[in-house]
Amino acid sequence: MTAFFAASLLLGVAPGPDNIFVLTQSALYGVRAGFATTLGLATGLCAHTAAVAAGVAALLQSSATAFAALKTAGAVYLLYLAWLSFRAGAVKTGNGGATAFPGYAALYRRGIVMNITNPKVSLFFLAFLPQFCRPEQGGAALQSLVLGALFILSTLLVFFSVAALGGRLALWFNRSRRGQILLHRAAGLIFAGLALALLAS
Repeated sequence: MTAFFAASLLLGVAPGPDNIFVLTQSALYGVRAGFATTLGLATGLCAHTAAVAAGVAALLQSSATAFAALKTAGAVYLLYLAWLSFRAGAVKTGNGGATAFPGYAALYRRGIVMNITNPKVSLFFLAFLPQFCRPEQGGAALQSLVLGALFILSTLLVFFSVAALGGRLALWFNRSRRGQILLHRAAGLIFAGLALALLAS
C-alpha cells in the first residue's frame, strides 16, 4: 500500500489535464474554486474506480465505439469550456477585482464531467490498479476499491496544493483588467489544446 500511495503521489504531481484544469480554475477564481474543482475531479475518480471494480472499464477497452463516443463527448465539453473562457471578460479592477465567477457548484460539476468524460482515466485505472492487487489479500474488486480510494486521497493532497498555487496567481492577475482577460484567453487555449489532445489519443 505504501508503494502504491507513493506512486500515486508522483503520478498526481506529473503535469496532466486534471491538475492543469485545477490550476486554471483556481488562477481564474481563487483557491476555493480550485478546491471545488478538485472535489469534482475526485468524485469523477470515484466513478472510474467503481467502473474498474465492476468491469465496465474493460468493456471500454474492448469497444472502439464506446471509447470514441466517450472521448468525443469529453472533447466537446472541453471546447465548450474554451468557448466560455474566450468570451469572458474582466468584471472588476483594483485589488478587490475578480473575474466573473460561475459558482462553486458549477465548478464542482465541471470537475466531475471533465474527469468522467476522459476514457483514458478508466483505462489507466484498469492498467494501474491490478498491478497492486494481491490474490492472497482478497477479491480483486474489493482491493480495486481500496486502491482507488488511496489514489483519490493522493490526488486530493496534490491538487489542493496546485489550487493553492493557482490562488496566488489569481491575486496577481485579478488586479488589472488586462490581467483578467489575459488569464481567460490562456485558459481558453489550454482547454482547446486538451480537447485536441483527447481527440488525437
